[in-house]
Formats: sequence, structure tokens, C-alpha cells
Amino acid sequence: MARALVQAYRQALMNASKNGVTQEAAQNIRRATKIMAEPEARQILGVTERSSWEEILQKYDTLFEKNAKNGSFYLQSKVHRAKECLDMEYRRQAEHTTGSQ
Repeated sequence: MARALVQAYRQALMNASKNGVTQEAAQNIRRATKIMAEPEARQILGVTERSSWEEILQKYDTLFEKNAKNGSFYLQSKVHRAKECLDMEYRRQAEHTTGSQ
């Protein structure tokens, strides 16, 4: 099912480019499919707002490896997207903290 979803997504992008949709619109479609809400990311990784980045990485590594061994690409990608989401959030917080001083 995951393969079918990826194939359908690729086909939609190809159709969009054939129909004259701009490159920027295609980029926005790609980004929108990858965005995960912070609460969902924290729930997937089993961390809280107070968790350190080291704790998040530890949870990520554990869950990613477990799903790699069990062959669940879907769960593995959800774990990866959760880490990406929290990485962006932690970077924003760090920039905000250093920018306001």
C-alpha cells in the first residue's frame, strides 16, 4: 500500500509538470506531504516538550532500528519525519534564544 501511495504521488507530480504547474507549486506539494505537527512528532517518539535533544535522538535511534529489523518502512518513515519535525522546532527555539540576546 505504501508503494502504491508513493507511485500515485510521483504520478501526480509528473501530471502537474505536464499540465503547466509551476516548479514552485510542485515544491509546495512535496513540502506539504512531509510536514508533521509537533504534537504528533512528540507522540510518535514518546517525548515531551521538556525532553532534551539527546533524549529525542536516543528514542529516534531505538525506534528506527526496531522498525528496520521488523521491516516496517511506513513506521520507520514516520519516526524519521517525527525527528525532522522536532529538529526544525529545536533549531527555531535555538535561533530565537540566541537572536533575542
